Amino acid sequence: MGLRQALFGNGKDDDPGVISLPANPEVAVRLKRSARARRLSLRISSLDGKVTLTVPARLRRAEAEAFVREKSDWILGHLSKMPGEVRPMPGDHLPVEGALREVTAASRRGVALVGDRLEVPLTGVERTPARIGAFLKVAARERLMDASERHAARIGREVGKVTLRDTRSRWGSCSHEGNLMYSWRLVMAPPAVLDYVAAHEVAHLVHMDHSAAFWRQCAELFPDHKAQRRWLREEGGALHRYRFRD
Repeated sequence: MGLRQALFGNGKDDDPGVISLPANPEVAVRLKRSARARRLSLRISSLDGKVTLTVPARLRRAEAEAFVREKSDWILGHLSKMPGEVRPMPGDHLPVEGALREVTAASRRGVALVGDRLEVPLTGVERTPARIGAFLKVAARERLMDASERHAARIGREVGKVTLRDTRSRWGSCSHEGNLMYSWRLVMAPPAVLDYVAAHEVAHLVHMDHSAAFWRQCAELFPDHKAQRRWLREEGGALHRYRFRD
């Protein structure tokens, strides 16, 4: 068997949209063809570690495979540095409002933020991740409702229904009916980041697009939005490494 076959299979039974890279475990590189692409571009998701190779629409598969082979050390090296999942238990740390808090077992009935500690009950320690998740959701709703209503009042608009979800593709959204959706994990980010996302979605109550007028409205509500957008782009993915249920 030649090197190409050893690396990428014989092409008969393999998924034509995937290039397999040998590793432990094997890495699947998703092949995405684009009529707009002018060069080959690799991307590794900071959320789930999925690898995507975007190539021009008519590029031969053999060239895509050669590119993956050439970049294999970079791909595997980048993946090896990605943090693994964490189910927070006493002794662990997790971010709450932008600061790392130590999870500490204490004689109490519920979860509470006490200084730089996140105190959890001594009893039923196996339920700690779920308890923390429930605490974070309640805190997120309180902070996001407050921020949304505050920004909406500034522009004379009313907020509709506010829904919290655990979304990976977006931090928030706004419907034509004025209903807002947010990721509850925003409560783990710095308060200014949460406030920016609320301002962003409230700005959509006026402009349901990302036009220049929308960004002017967003800047009026939250002038420093570029720094917060950068934080979400560079650091936001790490918030998804924390798991609060099986």
